[in-house]
Amino acid sequence: MKSTNCGWTKDDDLMIKYHDEEWGVPVHDDRKLFEYIVLDAFQAGLSWKTILHKRENFRKAFDNFDYKKIAKYSEEKITLLMNDEGIIRNQGKIRAAKTNAIAFIEIQKEFGTFDKYIWQFTDNKTINNKWNSLSEIPASNYISDKMSKDLKKRGFKFVGTTICYAFMQAAGMVNDHLIKCYRYKELK
Repeated sequence: MKSTNCGWTKDDDLMIKYHDEEWGVPVHDDRKLFEYIVLDAFQAGLSWKTILHKRENFRKAFDNFDYKKIAKYSEEKITLLMNDEGIIRNQGKIRAAKTNAIAFIEIQKEFGTFDKYIWQFTDNKTINNKWNSLSEIPASNYISDKMSKDLKKRGFKFVGTTICYAFMQAAGMVNDHLIKCYRYKELK
């Protein structure tokens, strides 16, 4: 840890690395954006720490988040995933990954890239919040409400407003690093 960070990482090395290198960094790569959609969907009802510690297993199980492959998953593949102890074995979430891959591809057809579609919700820029404590950071906001509603309309599953807000944080659509965190200014 370089200096003061946001505090939610505790003393977990993987969480610290994620905070220091990824969280809040603007992402414009469609594959990476899809990875965050999948991981955030699996996070529903669980902690990010749980997902982060299984991330490499998810990468292997879900073909490195290749949405074109995931969109074509067979029932046999779904069954294999249901038996994979390295990931969260929730049938609804596993099936949602396939459903979301199909919807993701449809958005790419309409907008050219998923990136172009998703970043329109923040007018194609990062929203720099000014939080002094973790208790100030919201679980959702009007933008994640709008995003959630639109994604659901397009057929996505496990994209409630809280999941959408977590996605926005991960993808750097919002900078929710605390003002005292050294990453806040680096990402501003």
